Amino acid sequence: MQDRKVVIEELKSQIDKDKLPSHVAIIMDGNGRWAQKKHLPRTAGHKEGMERVKEIVEVASNLGIKYLSLYAFSTENWKRPEEEVNGLMKLLVQYLRMELNNLNKNNVKIKTLGNIDGLPKLPREEVIRAVELTKNNNKMVLNIALNYGGRNEIVTGVKNILKDVKMGKMEIEDLTEENFQEYLYTISQPDPDLLIRPSGELRISNFMLYQIAYTEFWFSNIYWPDFREENFYQAIIDYQKRDRRYGGI
Repeated sequence: MQDRKVVIEELKSQIDKDKLPSHVAIIMDGNGRWAQKKHLPRTAGHKEGMERVKEIVEVASNLGIKYLSLYAFSTENWKRPEEEVNGLMKLLVQYLRMELNNLNKNNVKIKTLGNIDGLPKLPREEVIRAVELTKNNNKMVLNIALNYGGRNEIVTGVKNILKDVKMGKMEIEDLTEENFQEYLYTISQPDPDLLIRPSGELRISNFMLYQIAYTEFWFSNIYWPDFREENFYQAIIDYQKRDRRYGGI
């Protein structure tokens, strides 16, 4: 078996730094199935998944990715058992407390996608603190999708547009695809160039529905807890081989 470090360096050498995706989005899937396969509780899968978050955020930042969006907790995830939901919230707090100073030192700006008002008090406060501390950083934007749903994002945007029309701040005829984006959580950010989904599922699960109209997809059978640096590089390499025509010839 080839040495992992050799494989990583080989893959890195294939990446064209001038053709990097500006924005990479990841649906972090497969934690529960990873744990089940190893006869462990689902929380063990989520804990190992958190280790991959730390690794991939660092790898993306070092590579030069400007925007990284991670689907951490969806509006549908509240349907999961209370014990699992509470465990996920504890891991969120743990991640921020462990990694915030390092992220700030490395000039990473944390932003959130979703309605964080719906989070429990402690994780909500930790998220707000992280966003505030890193707000002036400019090396990479780390979007953490929490209590997020793509359909909900669009409906919320429409409601806010209607409020602005009612208050006379805009005319409905002035609404365009460009200024509609100002009502989304990703305001002032480019749409994802690349969406990565591990775990073998071939769907987008209500993630960034408006933004991914021309996003390139990369699917893998690897569960998220096993998704490593070399897998991220392979996704970038595959992305760089594609011809993005945006409906043209």
